[in-house]
Order: sequence, then structure tokens, then C-alpha cells
Amino acid sequence: MISRFRALLGLDSPKEEEAPPGRQRLTLPSFPAAIYAVGDIHGCVNQLQRLQDIILANGDSIPGEKLIIMLGDYTDRGPDSAATLDFLMAPLPEDFRRICLAGNHDEMMLAHAENPQFAEWLDFGGLETLQSYGIAADIYRAASLRQRMALISSHIPEVHLDFLANLPVVISAPGVVFSHAGIRPDMPLASQDDADLMWPAHDFEASAYEGLPLVVHGHTPFPSPVVQPHRICVDTGCFATGVLTAVRLQQDQKPSLLNVGTR
Repeated sequence: MISRFRALLGLDSPKEEEAPPGRQRLTLPSFPAAIYAVGDIHGCVNQLQRLQDIILANGDSIPGEKLIIMLGDYTDRGPDSAATLDFLMAPLPEDFRRICLAGNHDEMMLAHAENPQFAEWLDFGGLETLQSYGIAADIYRAASLRQRMALISSHIPEVHLDFLANLPVVISAPGVVFSHAGIRPDMPLASQDDADLMWPAHDFEASAYEGLPLVVHGHTPFPSPVVQPHRICVDTGCFATGVLTAVRLQQDQKPSLLNVGTR
């Protein structure tokens, strides 16, 4: 995990001809009956529960396997990161499957859990995450390194850290690629490292994606979903707006948006 975080900090420069080892990358050999891609949650477990209910009801009339792809950033900023992870680890009905991808905030949480001296995470929503586990922000701020490690060990379940550590970074299906932050349109996907797929705000000019598979991502919040011929962003800033968005994809059909929130 440290080697992945070095890349996030720009300490390692990826080679264009070969991506360095990192998180798992998945490929679907065929397109399921429907794919639902869900934007950044950031601890908003109530909206997640409501949106999942909508997705399950929406997919009930679609025969075959339905796939829910979570686009990362489950932790930080919002009210209940701990409950969000519990929810994502729970099973789905038989004809639904869930794949959760890694986001940059999930990676930062892991980096801090491994080395609590990495304090930048605390100012990027980490304090809210710690509070969701019952760790008081003022106590944690004042704690020594040893005390912080003890608080993490006693309050954050190892199964949550294992879950985050084993998230894949990208999933490809026929004609579409899913990742947290999108992809670099100027570089082959196989040459892009984990940081390319979790961190940057890439070139969002629609023309940059012409000739590429459809790219579905979150990471960069917009007031409403962005739907372009070759790119879809479903991050609607739930922790600030209360709006959580998903897009349904089916072969040979136009994308369909679903959301819950205050509007």
C-alpha cells in the first residue's frame, strides 16, 4: 500500500509503456443485463440505502444478472463512513452483484491507518471518518503517534481496512471503463497507474475522449450528472448537496439516471 501512496504523492513516475503493480484490475468478458454505477458516497449512508432500494426496484423487471459498481470514496467528509462500509459489505439479492472500486479518500484512510503521521488525511475529511468510529476529533488531534495507533486498532475493525485494501482500481466491460477519477485520454489504459485512475481531474473536453470506450467515473463533483457521448460523471457531491446519483447502462440503450436527495 505504501508503494501505491508514493505514486499518489508524485514520488514515483509511472512509465508510459507499463503500469507499475498496484491494485487489481478487472475485466468483464460480457455485458450483464444491466450495470448501475454509483457516484461518491462520502459517508452518506442514508442516501446510499435509499438509492440501493431504488436500484433494486428498478432492476427487478430486468431479467438476468445486474451489476452495481461503486465508484469509490466511501469514506470521509460525510456523517457515517463506518456504517457505509458495513452496508457495502452486506450481501445483495441473488440476481444482483456489487463491485466496489477504490477512491482516493479510501486510499488516504489506509495510508493514515498504516502511518498516523500522515496527517493530511485529517483535513480532507478524515476527522469525520474517525468520529464515525467513536474517536473524538480533539482527542485524536492531541494524541501521540503511539496513542493514535492504539485508537485506530481499538476502534476501526480490521475487516474494514482489509475491505479497502483489496478494492480493485478499474473495471472494464465491452465498450465501457469504470474508475474513480476517470482515465487519462492521452495514454493507453494499461499504462496508467493507480494514481492516474484515483486522483487527477483529467481533461474533460468531450473531444479528448473521442474514439475511446465510454468512461464512467466520479471524483469530480458537478451540480448535476455529466453525460457526454464518451464520458459520464455521476459525482453530485452528496456530502455537501445531499444528492447521490447512479447511472444505469444496458447494451444498445441510452444511459438512464437515478438519484436520491434534496431535489
